[in-house]
Amino acid sequence: MMNYMCSTSCRRLARWFVLCALLSLTRVASAALPELIEQVKPSIVVIGTYAKTRSPAFVMRGTGFVVGNGTLVATNAHVVPDILDSVSGEALVIQVLSGRAGPQQRPAKTALNDKSHDLALLRIEGPPLPAMVLQAGGSVREGQSVAFTGFPIGGVLGLSPVTHRGIISAITPIALPSATANQLNEKVIKRLKSGTFEVYQLDGTAYPGNSGGPLFEMEKGEVIGIINMVFVKGTKESALTQPSGISFAVPVLYLQELLRDVR
Repeated sequence: MMNYMCSTSCRRLARWFVLCALLSLTRVASAALPELIEQVKPSIVVIGTYAKTRSPAFVMRGTGFVVGNGTLVATNAHVVPDILDSVSGEALVIQVLSGRAGPQQRPAKTALNDKSHDLALLRIEGPPLPAMVLQAGGSVREGQSVAFTGFPIGGVLGLSPVTHRGIISAITPIALPSATANQLNEKVIKRLKSGTFEVYQLDGTAYPGNSGGPLFEMEKGEVIGIINMVFVKGTKESALTQPSGISFAVPVLYLQELLRDVR
């Protein structure tokens, strides 16, 4: 009888310790997020086009984040325009948010793109900016807590970085449509042969302006994906009141491959 009572007490004590440990981890994660946001925000930029004679002169196209040596910005390929209106002097630019000084514009050029995974790298002018760390060799699991920072709904909510949190709700295969024949290369052909690649499905709701922003893990703030393929119902206006709740991110390994090719 005493052995049974001891065994029962031990199990209860063990459960109590596990519960305390889980609560402790939750408190640590919650306490760490404000610090992570402060760490991440200096690396987040607005990507758009600028034409002096246009109204408005600056038109936002999406979010980007600084990587590599601080002069490269990662984003989605669809965020970068294929053609600029040279007649009106339209140029590709990024906006850096620098506190009280307000946004500062910097010229940007496409360094590389990978349309098969909808990724692009831009090279920016000026001194290096704080770069985000890309996760190397870590595993991403369903149920893992994540956060992402960007500019939801573009300028409608103001050009201030906004952070959302959620979990990896699923890791699912997907196939993006192929580019035109003259854009085929060795990597695209290999992807077409394999048919699909995996993406992260998120339960956190992203919006059109979030496209190209970083998805990062909650422990160190390392990038594990790039926000992409935001599905909304109806127009941008209805996205504010009727979000589908389905968002996706492209795994960071494809961005790492792109960085290895940049010169």
